[in-house]
Amino acid sequence: MSSTSAEETRAAGPGPQDPDRGPCSGEAGPDDRSSTPAPDRKAGPNPPPPGGVSAAGGPLGKTPQSRGYLLAGGLVVALVALALAAAGTGAYDIPLGDVLASLQHRTGLGGHALDRVGESVLWNVRLPRVVLALLVGASLGCAGALMQGVFGNPLAEPGIIGISSGAAVGAVASIALGLSFLGNWTVTACAFVAGLATVLLVYVLSRSGGRTEVITLILTGIAVNAFAGALIGLFIFFADNAQITQITFWQLGSLSQATWPKVLAVLPSALLGLAVAPFYARKLDLLALGERPARHLGVDVERLRLVLVLVVALLTASAVAVAGVITFLGLLVPHLLRMAHGSGHRFLIPGSALAGALLLVAGDLAARTVAQPAELPLGVLTALFGSPFFFLLLRRARRKQGGWA
Repeated sequence: MSSTSAEETRAAGPGPQDPDRGPCSGEAGPDDRSSTPAPDRKAGPNPPPPGGVSAAGGPLGKTPQSRGYLLAGGLVVALVALALAAAGTGAYDIPLGDVLASLQHRTGLGGHALDRVGESVLWNVRLPRVVLALLVGASLGCAGALMQGVFGNPLAEPGIIGISSGAAVGAVASIALGLSFLGNWTVTACAFVAGLATVLLVYVLSRSGGRTEVITLILTGIAVNAFAGALIGLFIFFADNAQITQITFWQLGSLSQATWPKVLAVLPSALLGLAVAPFYARKLDLLALGERPARHLGVDVERLRLVLVLVVALLTASAVAVAGVITFLGLLVPHLLRMAHGSGHRFLIPGSALAGALLLVAGDLAARTVAQPAELPLGVLTALFGSPFFFLLLRRARRKQGGWA
């Protein structure tokens, strides 16, 4: 009897009086189930997975915004540390403690003054150079981020629409023609005005039917760059040996002539451009969806493009006017940050300014210490490291697109 009832019970399946059995005959009871606990239904429909990892794949509590703050804080700390180290490093070494003491003394926060030579080297040679590197690097980095946002292409950089070459024409012309109507400011002023005039010329020539297409702007910039290169060659042909030496040194890029007046020359343009750029971050994010979706979302694409091209011209022309032609920085910095954090412009624009300043201070420190007592041109170093990176970007873009066609 017991055998028959047991078989009937097994055939009928578990009843309400047998809650310990699972829905299948082979399922184990509660005493021999695996140790993995069932999800707690009170925790909601999507309980957090084990291991402290969010559904997006990142650690819990590390939102994109918090990661942006951490990365920006790291850049600021690294920038301050490197700037202090650069101020004390060189042919005449100044210990870090003395640098801090002199800074405190000048700002009325205690400290003490250095000896006559140390004070002169620190305040008349090193600090103007470090501050100028900060301003030029921040300007070029921010300009690169804006250019890539305007063109929707991570391979764009400020020189693509002729700003750098136009500024170079102004500087080379002033040197070759022996102009001196503004004294020591002549070369800087000519470079700045020529850079702004060139970008306005490119914009006017590429405008058709009340609109400016990106591809037309780029091709016009290439044509203007070629024409500017021809003008530079023509001026060099008629220049004497001393002028050729000055032109060559300026074209290679350098901060060796940094002074406080040059810092003051670039400061208003840099601060204005760096202050205006973040206000267009949201519109650049919308523009990344495409011109037509951006227009439907209320973005005046043509006006946005004109304003940002002028901001880029202001930043780049002022940087080139005081430091010469420094290439690839505007290309490198935004792309590195985009790989580290993402393409959101609310972080990318200020982050590119910080990272650009950091890289240029590091590059200038290397330029004046690697081959002591000689000094390497800063533009040569940036091109030396930037061109292989640009080639890697091209290869990466080609693999993603499956070819160039």
